[in-house]
Amino acid sequence: MKFTIVTGLSGAGRSSALRRLEDLGYYCVDNLMPELIPQFARLCMESTHIRDKVAVTVDTRMGDFFDSIYATIDELKTMDLDLDILFLDASDAVLVKRFKEVRRSHPVSGSGEILSGIHMERRKLQQLKDMANHVVDTSSYNVMKLKKMIDTMYSGDHDTRLLISIISFGYKRGIPLDADMVFDMRFIENPFYVEGMRRHSGLDKDVRDFVLSFGQTQFFLAELVKMVETLAPSFVSEDKNQLVIGIGCTGGMHRSVAVAEELHRLLSEKGMRVTLEHRDLTLEKNC
Repeated sequence: MKFTIVTGLSGAGRSSALRRLEDLGYYCVDNLMPELIPQFARLCMESTHIRDKVAVTVDTRMGDFFDSIYATIDELKTMDLDLDILFLDASDAVLVKRFKEVRRSHPVSGSGEILSGIHMERRKLQQLKDMANHVVDTSSYNVMKLKKMIDTMYSGDHDTRLLISIISFGYKRGIPLDADMVFDMRFIENPFYVEGMRRHSGLDKDVRDFVLSFGQTQFFLAELVKMVETLAPSFVSEDKNQLVIGIGCTGGMHRSVAVAEELHRLLSEKGMRVTLEHRDLTLEKNC
């Protein structure tokens, strides 16, 4: 039985993720106390009515009860389950904005002050984040984008290949929180300063051809593909089902986009399971 624990920062999208998993056929329970989870899992395994996919959310709203989550996970690992932990994260600034938009205080902060609550919760969840199979930064996500991410990860559970998520980004807006590997494309000449290319992006042929024309770009791509091919089996053997690769440049519009597109093409040709996101491209184009 596929058993998924959905957790993460308040405001990062736990409830939306759980609802989408329910749409995908999961039997879902929100905020189940950790000590009850193994018993719940056994009941699901014995039931003739529960489907073979179950998801629960766990978060810090339960106070001291949350501390037993680690013993619970150890117990679940001894059971006949395909255990998976999805951790949703977002930047402090985005979380503060989301709480203000819905006019809610933070559930962890006794004073109701949002930022201190976020910091307290982040510290409390760090160990669980380190244990997660999937860590997803939802800072740039709306509800529809979150649903698509859940679909990509969980609608094809039979596919046991490593999911490689490539994210292009601009350093001026920060490194993606969920990146496992980050590579800086600012060693490549910047098309921003080439006549006729400033308003184009790495999706346009002139910019793409320019960025890929350099020998060091081709060398970088070849070495990165080789490294991913070598490391992918080790990630899977360590029960890490997702590898997030951040490709950055100054603004996230030219070099990082072109290189991310080419990396996506090369890894796809190798038969790997790859997704691609251009985090800051729309923001840069609208500047």
